[in-house]
Amino acid sequence: MCGIVGYIGNQDCKEILLKGLEKLEYRGYDSAGIALLNHDGVHVFKEKGRIADLRSIVDEEIHGEIGIGHTRWATHGKPSKMNAHPHQSTSGRFTIVHNGVIENYEHLKQQFLQNVSLKSDTDTEVIVQMIEHFVAEGMDVQTAFRETLKRLKGSYALALLDKENDKVIYVAKNKSPLLVGIGSGFNVIASDAMAMLQVTKQFLELMDQETVVVTKEWVEIFNLDGEKIERAPFTAQLDASDIEKGTYPHYMLKEIEEQPFVIRKIIQQYQDEDGNVTIDPSIVSEFNQADRLYIVAAGTSYHAGLVGKQYFEKLAQIPTEVHLASEFVYNIPLLSKKPLFIFISQSGETADSRAALVEVKKLGYKSVTITNVPDSTLSREADYTLLLHAGPEIAVASTKAYTAQIAVLAIVADVLRKSKGIEKDIDLAHELAIVANAMEEICDSKDEFETIASDYLSFARNAFFIGRTLDYAVCLEGALKLKEISYIQAEGFAGGELKHGPIALIEDGTPVIALATQENVNLNIRGNVKEVVARDAYSCIISMEGLEMSGDRFILPAVHELLTPLISVVPLQYISYYAALHRGCDVDKPRNLAKSVTVE
Repeated sequence: MCGIVGYIGNQDCKEILLKGLEKLEYRGYDSAGIALLNHDGVHVFKEKGRIADLRSIVDEEIHGEIGIGHTRWATHGKPSKMNAHPHQSTSGRFTIVHNGVIENYEHLKQQFLQNVSLKSDTDTEVIVQMIEHFVAEGMDVQTAFRETLKRLKGSYALALLDKENDKVIYVAKNKSPLLVGIGSGFNVIASDAMAMLQVTKQFLELMDQETVVVTKEWVEIFNLDGEKIERAPFTAQLDASDIEKGTYPHYMLKEIEEQPFVIRKIIQQYQDEDGNVTIDPSIVSEFNQADRLYIVAAGTSYHAGLVGKQYFEKLAQIPTEVHLASEFVYNIPLLSKKPLFIFISQSGETADSRAALVEVKKLGYKSVTITNVPDSTLSREADYTLLLHAGPEIAVASTKAYTAQIAVLAIVADVLRKSKGIEKDIDLAHELAIVANAMEEICDSKDEFETIASDYLSFARNAFFIGRTLDYAVCLEGALKLKEISYIQAEGFAGGELKHGPIALIEDGTPVIALATQENVNLNIRGNVKEVVARDAYSCIISMEGLEMSGDRFILPAVHELLTPLISVVPLQYISYYAALHRGCDVDKPRNLAKSVTVE
């Protein structure tokens, strides 16, 4: 959520900032703004809506060799031009952008700013006004910055301009992600490396409660006590071409159709010379010492965790629990004697999961992060990391990261199975290769899913997804995809639960999409479909080859039964995509949502 960019150097940075913000659109936002500092002062342009709306109001005649920019996702105060960033202090000397949430901002207003008239409803404005307050009391800017930070409770990534000093950007971080990019004769800041790949691939990682002085020639990192910290930069393992749509009309469609390639890449990354899947032996050792696994995740990653639970229990015979990160951190369950925690996150920056990881570390337990982003917060702070190797995922609605998570979870479970000497008739690398081929076959049938979306969802106000066992977990994800991008109210249910309440909502024409890929419950789920059809529902059965029956709408290619979630979700992704497209929705950037959820 939210995005920050900044530049200090020798050229006009207006276009660099705007292009950087465009690269951060995937994070989700409702307003945007930039501030340029030159010899005439600070020039702020901000607008509710998209970057295109911001571009339309930026004065092309104004130039600046130092500037900051921001995309805002509303937390305090409605989406509006008034609440958009950057925010300025009363005198106009200081200008700030901020990601995160300041939990004690009301208290700080009462303590320090009773005589200050605030112009916005945001917690961010309190920060910039406090800095001006401390400077007015006689502190230098860097000291005032640190003194303000010491009083903030919550999360922040900050960039501050001082109108009286055009040689520096002041930067700070706590919980919210922020990087400093290193250039030649310039330096930049960004919430995500991809925002500044246009100018550099060298970045400095920032840790919590660090401040940074950024000039065009050098960068200095300090802790909140003013002690200097040395740190070497890293090279971002991204290519600018990786984050382009190419010939695709939307990132989501591109990412759906990248899934076969992602599965093949995962096989390559986790396969040894003998063709067996493998992971770091030290990670295997940690898993084998655990008496219970605790998967902690949110949203789509939580749904992948539900599938992972089945893999760990069926393949490796390890009891496994799956918890919502936002609930876990405030309601830690009774834990086993030797737990191991698995944190699943596409971005590695999910605030709810990070808060849970902090609590787990306090308790002294080991943790493994499964993420798509190396060097992300969850990756750095967990004991071990397993990468998804899915490549950048830009669309807010996750597709390829979800299937990558399931594939990596399957690999871990299978490696553990072998390490325990548990016999199962499965060659996972071979079966995953079959999955990749099946995904390609499904992608070739996307026109059929557009027809299904048109037939079933064009005029729908709600929809049901039903399945049993592994299919139920996929139905939860299918319902989430549909509601995320088409705004059709959708729910996933275990087929047998319909008669325990939800069937009361079935009426004439209600779309019900059912998955039938599990042999042991194939007849059961079909019985559930008959129950809703008897109440005039409009049913669509997606089954797997070998289990199909007359009347099924689409037949999936046959894959190993445990791996069906990898292919059964693909039609649901397509159906959601086309339903949103037909309704005129913004497929890649749905309202109110963000890709990287960096607030609790």
